[in-house]
Amino acid sequence: MSAQEKASPNVNGDFDPGRALVPSVARLNERRVTRGFWPKIRKVAAHTPFASDALAVWYCARDAATPVAAKGMMFAALAYFILPTDAVPDFIAGIGYTDDAAVFVAMLALVGRHLKPRHREAARLDIERLRIED
Repeated sequence: MSAQEKASPNVNGDFDPGRALVPSVARLNERRVTRGFWPKIRKVAAHTPFASDALAVWYCARDAATPVAAKGMMFAALAYFILPTDAVPDFIAGIGYTDDAAVFVAMLALVGRHLKPRHREAARLDIERLRIED
């Protein structure tokens, strides 16, 4: 997948958070995340330190009470997480998810206040279940 096909192609350079709010980009991100999030999180839940945060963001982004602008940013971060090509390939031991984590930290700094205890609790329960299954 080329950089032009990424939901937020400028992540490796001049990241423009406003791009995530463009309606066509937001819809594309939501479709990609809806299709690819659960397969990815099932595969990496036991090995990714921020898996619980990713799940909490997933629940928050799917919550009707979450503002549209926050959803756009959340789906952009989740789309970056699930895409097979990114700045640092995920398969590199020890550092593979550092770029994904950095995107999540930035996104949470912008819209993290919308994460509610119910989102974090649902994520915690899912992580426990996924790690037992692994």
